[in-house]
Amino acid sequence: MKNQFAHDVLEGLNSTPKTLPSKYFYDKKGDELFRQIMELDEYYLTRCEYEIFQTCKDDLLKVFANSSHKFNLVEFGAGDGYKTKVLLSHFLSKGADFQYVPIDISGNVLKLLENSLKQEMPDLAVNGIRNDYFKALEQLENGGTRNVIFFLGSNIGNFKYEQAVSFLSELYENLRKGDLLLIGFDLKKDPEVILSAYDDNEGVTREFNMNLLDRINNELEGSFDRNTFKHCPSYNPLTGTTESFLVSTEEQTIEIMDSAVHFEAWEAIHTEISQKYSLTNIHDMARQVGFTVKNNFFDQQRYFVDSVWEK
Repeated sequence: MKNQFAHDVLEGLNSTPKTLPSKYFYDKKGDELFRQIMELDEYYLTRCEYEIFQTCKDDLLKVFANSSHKFNLVEFGAGDGYKTKVLLSHFLSKGADFQYVPIDISGNVLKLLENSLKQEMPDLAVNGIRNDYFKALEQLENGGTRNVIFFLGSNIGNFKYEQAVSFLSELYENLRKGDLLLIGFDLKKDPEVILSAYDDNEGVTREFNMNLLDRINNELEGSFDRNTFKHCPSYNPLTGTTESFLVSTEEQTIEIMDSAVHFEAWEAIHTEISQKYSLTNIHDMARQVGFTVKNNFFDQQRYFVDSVWEK
């Protein structure tokens, strides 16, 4: 893992423009900082999707169960299941015939989730799979049971458009006719609302980005001085693209293991993309991949949508 981390960091910082993969935000401290971000007033995304699940849980069950009644609820990147537990508990109370299949590459995350579900919902059938998403789908022995795939939290927004289409096309090929995909999209809205979610008043998001430099220092013998970098998020309302950058405030050379990376004054490192969508964008993307949009579920402010697509 360290070798891969080192390779990706050095490759990214020696590219033009400089980049760092956002997946490396999530070490132990990064995980805790992101938990804090989700509780910030400015960070509306988690609250909006939680609200959708609370207010639309009956309608969602009707869509998922359909005439076949039985289904697998398959969640990509399940994490702690915070939002999904709202639906799992409700579906159990309604006597729905389903099993929950959380998928994650982290065995530790799956174990923690399965243990919490065992305590909170002992009657729930859980079949966790530690693997990447598409290999995990191949492991499902479902005998014709409908699969309902969850891809929540606007995770699709971490892809550029072409990457998103490629990912969804591969997913489409791994599903059977009649399977469903519930996918969360952060919608275009007041640019100030969006930008505040990535530049909060308490500076937690700044710390989340800066922690990536600390991680390089700690794990790869880096020499970053975070005081010489600024956290600079941006939002383009025309394209719907939110991006985060760490900008060097001076000319400097950073040592990383046996390598040196030179920065010009005000040179930026691209750390993250978060794409925002219009409903037209969403329907066009579904059509391009081959899915049919069955339902759109919104929070009260229409900041966020959970869109249900059918193959």
